[in-house]
Amino acid sequence: MKLEAFQTLAAVIAEGTFAAAAHVRHMTPSAVSMQMKQLEQYVGKPLFDRSGQHVRPRPAALELVETMSPALNMLEALRRRPSIVVEGHLRVGVIEALQPILLPAAMLHLREYHPRLTIAPQRGTSVQLTEEVKAGGLDAAIVARPQRGLRAGLHWTPLASQSLVFIAPPGRKAGARETAHRALGTVELTNRMRAMDWVRYDRATTTGTMATRYVQQLVPGKRSLVELGSAAAIVAMVSAGLGFSVLQLIDRRLTDIYPVDVWPLPKGGPVFELGVVTRQVEAEDRPQQAWLEAVQHALALASAGRPAER
Repeated sequence: MKLEAFQTLAAVIAEGTFAAAAHVRHMTPSAVSMQMKQLEQYVGKPLFDRSGQHVRPRPAALELVETMSPALNMLEALRRRPSIVVEGHLRVGVIEALQPILLPAAMLHLREYHPRLTIAPQRGTSVQLTEEVKAGGLDAAIVARPQRGLRAGLHWTPLASQSLVFIAPPGRKAGARETAHRALGTVELTNRMRAMDWVRYDRATTTGTMATRYVQQLVPGKRSLVELGSAAAIVAMVSAGLGFSVLQLIDRRLTDIYPVDVWPLPKGGPVFELGVVTRQVEAEDRPQQAWLEAVQHALALASAGRPAER
């Protein structure tokens, strides 16, 4: 079990909620939730009472934090000694659609905290970048989790888990734009898909594969008007009234630039899992950990709709 899971648990106890701990840890609430579930599996007992609207720590969680805190505090003090410098060069892959969302904030974070660590980004699809990490051409990659699982020798660190959404052109009346809190019913969703053209997410991507399978389950034989690999381009096309799409919206700022109506999919819809993949033997290296910290910081800013901090 990675030490950061125990640090996240301590943050949850100190801050009182997953959301508050996520802000402190520069993570998303979903990433905090995943870490807590992994920690519960590791210790073999539930750490939280989830019976109400809010999770509450059980005595086992408090005992675990009390046991681990002295060691974690000593390790953190060692990491922050001025004599310990993170330096080196990392070749990292980032899904093309995520580069403008994550790279600016991540690079600014590294420039402030680890100025002697240099990053060489490379773009590509999740499948391409994961293969490059396996082959040694990249040190790490931010990718969607393969639906068939990782190949042997690779290590996965979860960043975020997000259900795909249905987007449609905005309502015609001023102020009619809708971000629904309820999911569309399957029948209503199917009717909307039949009535509109489809702006498809590129099937060469993990997200595009999931979205295509889902749309064609509801509307067999549905043909797309156009197929694009950029979430920004797809949202712009839908905003212009050219059709609907099913995709992930990690950066909700896109819908401020290109207004669309957004609905959750019915229960059981596809889920996009984002994470960092590295080679198993290098996952704990200090440069890798510094890069992961920077990415988590950038993702937390994007999820909160905040710009990169200078």
